[in-house]
Amino acid sequence: MKVCNPEHTAAMIALINASPYFSLLSLNVRVIGMGYCMLEINIDEKHLNPFGGLHGGVYSSAADTAAYWASYYSVPEDMGLISVDLHIDNISAVQSGKLIVEGKLIKAGRIVCFSEAAIKNENGKLLARGTSKQLLTSGLQTVSHALETAGYKALPPKFCD
Repeated sequence: MKVCNPEHTAAMIALINASPYFSLLSLNVRVIGMGYCMLEINIDEKHLNPFGGLHGGVYSSAADTAAYWASYYSVPEDMGLISVDLHIDNISAVQSGKLIVEGKLIKAGRIVCFSEAAIKNENGKLLARGTSKQLLTSGLQTVSHALETAGYKALPPKFCD
């Protein structure tokens, strides 16, 4: 079994969290591992819809992110992933507090990965859940592209020998 390189993981989390969209949402990826991702969002006024509740797009972005990165270590280092389907069930409304989002890999195939995400508040109440399919790609949306976009040079290897 392959072992995640902790240096790569730390560098990847820093790269993800520095991206403009995640900064806009104040979304912070905390953990990426084999088949798992955990992130947090502290709800702020910018996350609210005109009715004072959390905008559903925040749930969607958080679930998409957690599911995507839960699949990350299941694909070879030179392959990319693109979310091709995302289904969200909004279960409960929230107006403040912290979202804790956990993504888990369901199945990694040769062409498609299937993942799920659960969005909870800091007390563990389920607020939303989602499922996602990601298409494995060769030469498209790879880590190399993310590095180039962010102006980074290179990351440590994805896996330890």
